Amino acid sequence: MEVRGLRTTQKPKPHRYPRSKAKPMDLTNVVEYWEANAENWTRFSRAGYDVYRDTLNTPAFLAMLPPVDGLAGLDIGCGEGTNTRQLARRGARIHAIDIAPTFIRHAQTEEERDPLGIMYQLADATALPFPDTSFDFATAFMSLMDMPDQDRALAEAARVLRPGGFLQFSILHPCFAQPHRRVVRDAAGHTLAIEVARYFENSAFLDEWIFSAIPAEQRAGVEPFRIPVFHHTLSVWVDFICRAGLVIEQFAEPQASPEVAAAVPLVADTRVAPLFLQVRARKPSASHLVRTFT
Repeated sequence: MEVRGLRTTQKPKPHRYPRSKAKPMDLTNVVEYWEANAENWTRFSRAGYDVYRDTLNTPAFLAMLPPVDGLAGLDIGCGEGTNTRQLARRGARIHAIDIAPTFIRHAQTEEERDPLGIMYQLADATALPFPDTSFDFATAFMSLMDMPDQDRALAEAARVLRPGGFLQFSILHPCFAQPHRRVVRDAAGHTLAIEVARYFENSAFLDEWIFSAIPAEQRAGVEPFRIPVFHHTLSVWVDFICRAGLVIEQFAEPQASPEVAAAVPLVADTRVAPLFLQVRARKPSASHLVRTFT
């Protein structure tokens, strides 16, 4: 998923849009926004224009993921299913949910074309339609920050995990992808700094943008994605995880290598400051509690 609200010191390009503060939103509003985004998102991301996802964020996420071969997993906020299929190819038995019917339709169509045994379902992450302790692990690729009530979503993920199971998720980095973010570049386009502000605002805002890698002729006449983002500080995210009863195991902040940054300059800003945060947290089992408190 590409960075939102990327701005530079140079003249803004036509495919960048200003952020706007979101009106109070409930799940219905969020569903409407994502359903409106889903068709173009699927088309452009499958064409290879989701550069941050494909060159940096997903490879780093999968490198951090423990072995899942033979495990039952749940992908929360699966979109059109690109990352879900990566999990299935690693041998996991996957269920996947999303709130946008068009995403589920496209994901299911791909499953019919190339079966991997994935079960897709239209569902809300804050009210998962699965019994307690249904899964060995759960994932959420860049979906939680776009949901209202993230604390409920994390609690639901913990509920459906078996003792000893884990949740691994990625989000926009709370410290470096705030309601105000500006990438400062020199005249040659090299990233010098990331300007951030309004970190302590636990707020919702609408971000309007489209994949920067899309050629201009394909962007013409295309409406921008309109994405509701629910920003919280890092300490609030940690509090949500802990209150869900999960134990944090690992943090990661993906950074483009010099080689990747040279080959794909769009992601070079991640060598100055991280854009994404990846977290793995585990639901304690009895043996884990003994190890922790003795």
